[in-house]
Amino acid sequence: MLIDIGDGGRLEVVTVGPPQGRPLVLHLPTVLGPGDLPLLTEPAAARGLRTVICGRPGYSSSTPRPGRSVASTAADIGAVLDYLGHAEFVTVGWSEGGPHALAGAALLPGRCVAAASLNGVAPYDADGLDWCTGIGADELQTLRAAMSGPGALIAELEPIVDQYRLVNDAVFAAAWARMYASEYRLGELVGALVRLGLSRGAAGWRDDYLALVRPWGFDVAAIGAPVAIWQGFALEHGAWLAARIPGARARLDAQAGRLGHLADFGAVLDDLLDAAGW
Repeated sequence: MLIDIGDGGRLEVVTVGPPQGRPLVLHLPTVLGPGDLPLLTEPAAARGLRTVICGRPGYSSSTPRPGRSVASTAADIGAVLDYLGHAEFVTVGWSEGGPHALAGAALLPGRCVAAASLNGVAPYDADGLDWCTGIGADELQTLRAAMSGPGALIAELEPIVDQYRLVNDAVFAAAWARMYASEYRLGELVGALVRLGLSRGAAGWRDDYLALVRPWGFDVAAIGAPVAIWQGFALEHGAWLAARIPGARARLDAQAGRLGHLADFGAVLDDLLDAAGW
């Protein structure tokens, strides 16, 4: 569905699970469009949660918004939840979705009752952190292009977008399984969401990366909601966030790697619901 969020903008939104269930706002990584990932939504539905997945501006049919910040996500989520008739919510952000989950925790006090970041990143200007530590080479190349500005970033991304459009989901799944030692089916589903997210070009991907390397628009130290940091990759980022978010639950485990927490998403949800008191 397309939901109006004000100023002429609309977000493409997918909901999975019981319509009357309490909402879990799920923020996906860069590149992925809004769609169902049963590995995550099935454990949520089993716990009575309605998963709400929003395509950030520029992905799939969501209206592009050049210059957006990480903080702007909070107002968008607030508008979507108003439309769906939900007041309080819990939220999880996976990878680059992590900062967006933290934005909701920081900027929607009283509505966001608990948040979790799964292999997210710290702010680019994080004091005392070598921000590039633990980040993969391909990601660093793209992020460094973002640091050089929109022109350099688009030049980096557009050929990749064209490649992704030509690769079918099965080939993407095989590559994903090789890279991350993950289930083939997960890679196939992710491949479909990549194609969906980039179906109208690189705008969402561009603006996600530019937002990550600019000030986020909020201070993680001001977050009042309970937060859990689940980190199996780039542990320095997780440790930095856990040390600065008041009362954060640190779930740092190098053995989990990039995808281990997804395979045990029920544990993430149980921890989240406990923190929320739901």
